[in-house]
Amino acid sequence: MSESGTTVKAPGFLKLLIIMGLIEGTSTLVLGWAVIMKRVLEHPDGPMAVTVTGSIHGLLFVIFVVMLFIAKFRVPLSLGLFLAGLVGSVVPFVAFIVDIPLYRLLKSARAS
Repeated sequence: MSESGTTVKAPGFLKLLIIMGLIEGTSTLVLGWAVIMKRVLEHPDGPMAVTVTGSIHGLLFVIFVVMLFIAKFRVPLSLGLFLAGLVGSVVPFVAFIVDIPLYRLLKSARAS
C-alpha cells in the first residue's frame, strides 16, 4: 500500500475521504454497541437502537464506498489502497487502519 511517488490530483477530495472513513468506522462501532445492547444486555431500547444506528451506518457505508470509487480515479488511489478501503468499509477497525496510508498520501501531497 505504499503510495510514495504518486501525484495526488485532488487533495481536497482525499481529505474528505479520510474524514468519511473515520465517520463510517465510528458508525460501525456504534452499531456494534447497539447490537450488544439488544442481544447480550437485552436492553429494552436495544431493538430501536439497532434500527436507528443500522440505518445511519448503512447510509454512511454507501457514501464511503461511492467516495472510494470516485477517489480511485480522481485522487487517484492505487489498486491496493482502493481494495484495502473496500475491506475497511466492511471489517470493523480496518477503516481506521486504512486511514493511515491515506493520511500519509495527503501529507506527501501537501509537502510537494
